[in-house]
Amino acid sequence: MPGEDLINSKKSKLEKIKQAGINPYPSRYERSHLASEAQKLKVGTKKVRLAGRLMLIRDMGRLCFTHLQDGSGRIQLAFNEKELGREEYKFFVKNFDIGDIIGVEGEIFKTKRGEQTLLVKKYSLLAKSLQPLPEKWHGLSDKEERYRKRYLDLIMNPEIKEVFIKKQQIFDAVREFLNKQGFIEVDTPVLQPIYGGTNARPFDSKLNALNMKVYMRISNEMYLKRLIVGGFEKIFEFSKDFRNEGIDRLHNPEFTQVETMWAYADYEDNMKLWEELIGFVVKKLFGKTKIKTQGKEIDFKKPWRRIKFLDALRKFADADFSDIKRLEEAQRIAERLKIDAVKCTSVGQVMIRVFEDAVQEKLIQPTIVYDYPKEATVLAKSGENKDFVKAFELIINGWEIAFCYCEENDPRELERKWKEQEEALRKGDQEAQRMDPDFIEALEIGMPPVSGIGMGMDRLVMILTNQPSIRDVILFPFMKPREEEND
Repeated sequence: MPGEDLINSKKSKLEKIKQAGINPYPSRYERSHLASEAQKLKVGTKKVRLAGRLMLIRDMGRLCFTHLQDGSGRIQLAFNEKELGREEYKFFVKNFDIGDIIGVEGEIFKTKRGEQTLLVKKYSLLAKSLQPLPEKWHGLSDKEERYRKRYLDLIMNPEIKEVFIKKQQIFDAVREFLNKQGFIEVDTPVLQPIYGGTNARPFDSKLNALNMKVYMRISNEMYLKRLIVGGFEKIFEFSKDFRNEGIDRLHNPEFTQVETMWAYADYEDNMKLWEELIGFVVKKLFGKTKIKTQGKEIDFKKPWRRIKFLDALRKFADADFSDIKRLEEAQRIAERLKIDAVKCTSVGQVMIRVFEDAVQEKLIQPTIVYDYPKEATVLAKSGENKDFVKAFELIINGWEIAFCYCEENDPRELERKWKEQEEALRKGDQEAQRMDPDFIEALEIGMPPVSGIGMGMDRLVMILTNQPSIRDVILFPFMKPREEEND
């Protein structure tokens, strides 16, 4: 039956249900069990009340078998004309469809094939479905459609829900660990008058009440550090951040980070802390340190490999930048490696480009790469060599998972760096950082030594749930509208 005819048929059945004096969209239904619980009940258990969506209907004349699916699983239902009476049975068969949400009451029995089944004594319509479900999921073979219509994805592939249940368990485990370590969870603004905390292009809007431009946060870092100035010493936040950049399997415009700030600690303290944190999460979920993801086995047992940034370039890209001072020399190394570094304006930028293109993908096991070129962030303290900063990146499965540094707390030094960033912004660098006078004033009040780390939760979830794309771990990833929606 063509789709339009099927929809019209469903609408016609809805009218017949209403004419019979039945409310097709009641407010409540009291269940006694979930489907998964009913699967374990003893044969003969009576007055079992279930509710869920009809996923299969097999009418055999005077006996009809269906599958009921709820949030816990599925169970078979049996509608028997002898049990329900001829009129009640006919009404169900003629007016109820796959996709309808119903409530049923009955008795547990097993079929001749041994399948746990509920013999229906009473039934109620809880929501009439007016759109047909796909017969099989390959009826919506376009994976993009699964992301657009996540509700259908969850109905037809209920195992997908397990990814998001595990995602919540990961969040809970991170929160549990940090709480035990004495960190306090805080809440900072999403709408900001000045965006900051990293180099990224923001989303902007207008606050009509104050007639001013505002930005969706690209990071919560600057506000966390304000709290450190105010006297908090160990804090964290699960932060929804927004960056107006590319979209690919590792990037979504809206994503989740957990960000910490730890007063009187440095980046080496955070190296140890994050080994313990992620190890705790993995053991909490799997009871072991080794897992398989995307065909690779990853071992989270500590200690993790630690390697200096320059040593990683030598070891994995056969590129020695230790004595390179001139941009042209650095670009020649990149050219030899067939890496495009023509637009880079410093040796540090070339090194970062080489690392991202020739090294990072080779770091499958948890690896801490430390002492980054200063171009990686203007917010970090310099090391003994002023061309490098006290920062590290955590790489797992070839992906950047977390970034950490010793926070710059010298107001004059940060002001100097931000002036350079403002100049870069005027010259067209849309990801350059902004001067934040209020934060400079906060540093002038005095901020203790502090180290913060931001971890991309979505990417960690991808690894721990064996998912190939960030869209697979975000319930509603951002999607380009269909062409017809733009007409």
